[in-house]
Parts: sequence; C-alpha cells; structure tokens
Amino acid sequence: MERVSNYLHSRMLPEAIDQLFDSVNEYEELMMMYGCAIREVRTKLEVLNDELSVRYNRNPIEFIKTRIKKPVSIVKKLEGKGYPVSVESITQNLNDVAGVRVICSFIDDIYDIAKWLSRQDDIQILVVKDYIKHPKENGYRSLHMIVEIPVFFSNCKKYMKVEVQIRTIAMDFWASLEHQLRYKKDVPNSVQIGQELKECADVIAQTDEKMQGIREKIGVFTELT
Repeated sequence: MERVSNYLHSRMLPEAIDQLFDSVNEYEELMMMYGCAIREVRTKLEVLNDELSVRYNRNPIEFIKTRIKKPVSIVKKLEGKGYPVSVESITQNLNDVAGVRVICSFIDDIYDIAKWLSRQDDIQILVVKDYIKHPKENGYRSLHMIVEIPVFFSNCKKYMKVEVQIRTIAMDFWASLEHQLRYKKDVPNSVQIGQELKECADVIAQTDEKMQGIREKIGVFTELT
C-alpha cells in the first residue's frame, strides 16, 4: 500500500491524488483483477498457438506483449474525457486499462486469431476497430478488439475488459517508433519525421501484402476454420 501511495504522490496529477488516495486498497485490488484478466486472455492465445502447431505445423502468433496502464495515464485519460477520477470510474469508463498485444507474421493470421477469439463462448466482443483496412491518418495499422472475459476469484466472478491489439511484426516495429515520436518532447523536424513515418507505413503495408501472397504461393497457408 505504501508503494502505491508513494507512486500516486510522485507521478499522478496533484488534483487527482486525493480522489483516489482514499481508495488505494480498492485500486490495488482492481489492478490485480486486470492482471488476472490479462493472464486469462494470454492463456487462451497460447493454447491456440500450441494447438495449431501440433495439428497444422502453423504458429500464427510470434509473441505476446501485455501491459496495465500506469496510474498517471489512467488519471489523464479520465480527466481528458471529462470523467470523475475514482476506482469506480475506471471500470465504468475505460476499456483499455488491461492490454494484450499479439504479434503475427502475416495479415491473415490477425483475422484468424480475431475470429477464434470471437468464437469462445466465455468471451464477449464489445468493440472491434480495424485500423488495417482503415488505417489512421498517420499510417497506424492494427486490429483492436475490446473483449470482456469472466475471471473467477475466491468469492466472486468478475467480468473484466481487456483491449487486444493484433498486428504484424512490421506494424509493431513501426508503431513502436511512432510512439517514441509522439511522446518525446522537442523533437526537431517532427512534422517531417511524421511524414516519413507515414511513407514507411505505406511501404510496410505493401510488404505485408506481398509476404502474404508469397506464403500462399509456396503452399504453407492453412486457413483456420
């Protein structure tokens, strides 16, 4: 509790500290629940990858990254959207506190994984945003899903929201560099760099499509049914 309290004082917006500080125990419990929800989703994805590896000699998932939003990011997002800063407000108004990023080699793997997740009878798909077919203006590409999954604790069952981002290795590499540009202050020629990144995003998209076509030509493509 002391560790979280110190973090709140040092990193969160001053005007929001007192609002959450009285609920530090509740906040820690909520973050624990989000962490458990991440493990549930990750396990499902790893089971899929293992199954396909044995049955079809195919591994659609290269690797998986996970994260829970930091307190300062949670507060800024709540205040930016005009929501109250409280533990209750986090669960009611934010969908991306818990995040799972799935990295694939090929574009079709992205949609196969999304299709598989949607068929799980204990997962509810709340939102899907396809930034691959409809890229953001800056060139960002990825498939985003907000899913809700039940997590069983000692005395209750909680339905927790998790944001799942699915993208290719190339898309992830691009997004990592763009993220650095977006959050690093005082970058010289940032507008020009942004344009260069947009051009790179277009090249990456073309490369991903070509790699997909090559895989199909050499006969290693197995559709997930």
